[in-house]
Amino acid sequence: MRFDLVPKPPAVAARPRDERGYPVPAITPWEDGTPQFALTDYERSAACARERLCSVCNTLMPRGTVWRVVGGAEAAAIGEALAADRPYRNTAPTTEGPGHRACMLYASMVCPYLARSNARRRVSAVRGDAPDELTAHVLRGVARGGTGAVVGFAEYEYAITPSRVVFRFLDPVEWLPHDDADQQLPNLHEELARLAR
Repeated sequence: MRFDLVPKPPAVAARPRDERGYPVPAITPWEDGTPQFALTDYERSAACARERLCSVCNTLMPRGTVWRVVGGAEAAAIGEALAADRPYRNTAPTTEGPGHRACMLYASMVCPYLARSNARRRVSAVRGDAPDELTAHVLRGVARGGTGAVVGFAEYEYAITPSRVVFRFLDPVEWLPHDDADQQLPNLHEELARLAR
């Protein structure tokens, strides 16, 4: 589905856009007036962590469940744990921050990396830095993998180091899987209708 046909949550619709019309997420850095979508801005990410702001729309996330888009083995492991009523806790930190349910459903459909199982990230997704001891497990340049999911977590933790902002997500409570992100469209419509009430 073309990104401009995906319905936008109101806070996403209010975000600045690039020359193609893509809304620019809150944590995306700008360089010479152009958003650098594959990179994460340290200061913006730190502000989102400290102030409990959505990493997509930059507005407050209420206490309670936060969402994140996951792919590959992590998505499958979370789904299996929830189906078996087992606890799941991934202690490996990620540089990807949390967001609102509607924002993450939207992001899962319009972000090329999140939407397509064969999509790959740039080798360096953090401005000017190589992976450190906290993020060395993140394999840039590797395909996302077959299964994706928008996952709700009861809470998140974060750490702000001199060079990175990292997150850990605790206790998954909702798992919305997809092979193709267009499968999230009914969930997005439902969430937008709920928000409009």
